[in-house]
Amino acid sequence: MTKPDTPHYLGHRQRLKAKLVDNSRSLADYEIMELVLAQVLPRRDTKPLAKELIDRFGSLKSAITARPDQLDTVKGVGPAVTAHWILLQELYARLGEAQARSGIPLSDPRDVAEAAMARLGGKGVEEFWTAFLDSKNRVIAWEKVGNGTVNAAPVFPREIIAMALRLEAVSIILAHNHPGGDPTPSKEDILLTGMIKEAAQNLDIAVHDHIVVTDTDYYSFYEGGYL
Repeated sequence: MTKPDTPHYLGHRQRLKAKLVDNSRSLADYEIMELVLAQVLPRRDTKPLAKELIDRFGSLKSAITARPDQLDTVKGVGPAVTAHWILLQELYARLGEAQARSGIPLSDPRDVAEAAMARLGGKGVEEFWTAFLDSKNRVIAWEKVGNGTVNAAPVFPREIIAMALRLEAVSIILAHNHPGGDPTPSKEDILLTGMIKEAAQNLDIAVHDHIVVTDTDYYSFYEGGYL
């Protein structure tokens, strides 16, 4: 009996790994994607799918942050790849949230903006999150308080205030995303912020900021003069 030929992509993959270790910056974006896919598709040549994903979504970042429903439209992507993508996105979100969750007092809107961009920036629907802070501006909790559609996330001020009271928070920072790519606040955003601020003030809870994010940019109500 003759020994089956070794699949050609295995040698190619070993060369990519050696290249990665020697000089990771020398890898092309599709080669990075090949190695990412190889973690869950070890018995497949992942180069065609890697190139397809980057071509479909326009960049390595956009491909990695693609939503599960978007991935489903790509031939060759199955449950294993989708689950791996969710894992990578959760890892990215937690790394982005590290500063806000570190216990170090927050002193810059950028700290929460980075957490919000990592967690919400690539979402296809609006989500509304709130950072609940103690008297030293340390984050007690960072929680989703609303989930909506492409352009709306229903939020009820009394629910945010109730959560703040339950957590014994002294202040809060609001955050939500704009899937359309423009962080400029809408009239509804401004109205809602005013309602939450008024409800919070009645109970001696300060609203430090409201951050609106996309995957690459943010708008701070505090920096913009609304708070």
